[in-house]
Amino acid sequence: MPEEFRTTRRAFVGALAATTALVSSPFVRTAAANETFKIGILTDLTGSFSDLGGPGTGVAAEIAMQEIGGQVLGRKVELLIADHQHKANVGLALAREWIERRDLKAFVDVMNSGIAIGVNKLVGDYKRLAFYSAAATDKISEDACNEYGIHWNTDTYAQTNAVAASMIGQGLDSWFFIVADYEFGHAMQASMDQAVKKAGGKVVGAVRHPLQTLDFSSYVLQAQASGAKVIAIASGGNDTVNTIKQAQEFGVTRRGQKVVALLPYLSDIHAVGLKTMQGLRFIDAWYWGMDDKSKEFADRFYARFKKRPTAVQASVYSSTLQYLKAVEKLGTDDPGKIRQYFLNTTLNDAFLRNGRLLPNGRMTHDVYLVEVKTPEESKGEWDYEKVIATVPADKAFRPLSESACKLRA
Repeated sequence: MPEEFRTTRRAFVGALAATTALVSSPFVRTAAANETFKIGILTDLTGSFSDLGGPGTGVAAEIAMQEIGGQVLGRKVELLIADHQHKANVGLALAREWIERRDLKAFVDVMNSGIAIGVNKLVGDYKRLAFYSAAATDKISEDACNEYGIHWNTDTYAQTNAVAASMIGQGLDSWFFIVADYEFGHAMQASMDQAVKKAGGKVVGAVRHPLQTLDFSSYVLQAQASGAKVIAIASGGNDTVNTIKQAQEFGVTRRGQKVVALLPYLSDIHAVGLKTMQGLRFIDAWYWGMDDKSKEFADRFYARFKKRPTAVQASVYSSTLQYLKAVEKLGTDDPGKIRQYFLNTTLNDAFLRNGRLLPNGRMTHDVYLVEVKTPEESKGEWDYEKVIATVPADKAFRPLSESACKLRA
């Protein structure tokens, strides 16, 4: 089991930057381990997904912790954060240790869909809550659902349906998929396949790549040779960034094919640049500049991290804040009572708009069809997206009547 690394809040960000050799070590803030109320994050601290989640999720959770005064039920809140290295055995071992030895009360995020599904089963066995922001598979609230897992951010269903309908409506009706070969990619491919066909389009082919691949040339060439009007990328993190860059190098868009990233984040746009990403439309759960409430949180985040938050990081802030507020309001950390409170309450904060929890564990909320700005439209660094339309909560996510979850009634 990885040795723990202890740090103060003041040193937290600096320590994260300096600990490449300790990527499997949890970073613990606040003291008095057996007197604290513990929450945890399992994520990617230094790898290809660290920009969209990673250390920034710890910063986001810390902002929420400070917002509620740093304590609940008379106990200081302690945040555990560790790198699972995208290995299920590492992630589940850490999760089990935190529950059994550290008395962890809740996970406020678990990155990587495959690991998240494993953790969801674990929290069901141990009767602890888990909130998911970086894991996109809709299985968390479908066939892998239980009374303890809550999917806070968007998922593969929400990401695919609106994009497919919009683009096929423009005549872009033949699709080729480049997808990551793990749980998220598989779920996204299945959702996109269904969405494309439902909207009247056709899928002409697909190829899967290993996680954290560097050379995407063979996959891009297969997509290019297919003649599909749309090449859809379902990878995430740096895999999305590298695929888009290499597609541009091979002149994909110059030959008339459209490249669509099914799960891009602000960090991806920042890495690739507006010149390459301009005009890209996608579904985003949240954008830092969309209104005053979002900007206020983004400013607090930027003051600590010198970056604007992604939707994942904002979602972690929200789940942490709402969970801790519920614990304090109800005077208990009982998972059943907290879940029931969320089922009966409409939630709004810097991330959530009209948030309501469904019985299957899906937190529904408004999402947004956005377009990446042109370099001329941008007013400066991080000013990358414009909201084209709001997709209401009841339209964005799978209807409860269609859910495969046993808890849907």
